[in-house]
Amino acid sequence: MNFFTRSKGLKTSRIPPQWQDVTPEWMTAAIASHHPEARVDEAKIVMRDDGTNRRARFGLTYSAGTGPTSLFLKAHAANHRFVHLRNGNLFNEARLFAAEVPLGVDHPIVYKSIVDRLRLDFLLVMEDLTQRGADPRDATRPMTVEQVANGLRGLARLHSLYWGFSKKTHPKLDWVKNWKPSQGWQVGLKRCVPIGLERAGTNIPEAIAAYSGDEIVEYWARYVTSLTQGTMTFLHGDAHIGNTYVLADGDVGFLDWQVVRRGNWSQDVGYFLVGSLTEEDRRAHEKELIEEYRNALDIPEDQRPSSEEAWLTYRTTPAYGMAIWLSTLGTNSYQAQEISLALAQRFSTAFVELDTLSALDAVGV
Repeated sequence: MNFFTRSKGLKTSRIPPQWQDVTPEWMTAAIASHHPEARVDEAKIVMRDDGTNRRARFGLTYSAGTGPTSLFLKAHAANHRFVHLRNGNLFNEARLFAAEVPLGVDHPIVYKSIVDRLRLDFLLVMEDLTQRGADPRDATRPMTVEQVANGLRGLARLHSLYWGFSKKTHPKLDWVKNWKPSQGWQVGLKRCVPIGLERAGTNIPEAIAAYSGDEIVEYWARYVTSLTQGTMTFLHGDAHIGNTYVLADGDVGFLDWQVVRRGNWSQDVGYFLVGSLTEEDRRAHEKELIEEYRNALDIPEDQRPSSEEAWLTYRTTPAYGMAIWLSTLGTNSYQAQEISLALAQRFSTAFVELDTLSALDAVGV
């Protein structure tokens, strides 16, 4: 039988060093906050994927009580944790779910969250979304316009909850950083964007292919600088299509909250919208979708961005996704090349068609 061994020395408050260290006793403690009567009898691995993070899905059976029949565990992979630490993302997701704050959008249930600062690690014991029939998406399977509208309404709920977000207004989230173009981010982008440009070749507009890697990182930095202008909110921070799923009713949920930040609403909205639609659907529907988001904001009317302001701000957003996905295209381990190229194409094309450079000038960065 392919069951993991029982490691008697693992405390329930500790992160399992290896997935085989997970015991029924440990798993019982992990789900106790949601299922106090449950007693896990066996915890069996059904999938593992140790890439950017360590991930595993466990199948569970019970000797008493009831609980989920499978769970998803996520921790950091040692060979990537210093990149996340450098970028300020290492503990964000675990700290967020430990805070138990409302988010307003669908997301996986988190049964237990552990932060181990000494070992630069974290662990999330999470809902297995396949049990709800969730359909994870990526760039090779774009969303429909209505699905993107649903996702934007979800983001509007999230942003409305934290409109005017500061350390004083939400002390449980006082650790969330402002978006800024830190050197940690720029070091990685400057190293990988030139490789991504070379790999993209003629698949991106000529105007983008003519830029140097440093120029593209400069546009990214200008955009990120703009995110602390005006009213700020709580941002998912990494709301690209690969961190989403679609439910049976068409609602859209968001995964992987490792890049949460405080900043302008546009970063979530532009990153999600441009990357989740085909170029044809974006061109045909982006204006109405920005209005959909704007009107879904549950905030005082005098704080709602005007149509003109929202459209101008949205036009600046491709600078972010273009740099991120050209950089990812320039790596060999973070995403499949097919996915990175598709997103680099979408954001690069939007950068040209929305005249992002003039929009950045107009917002004063």
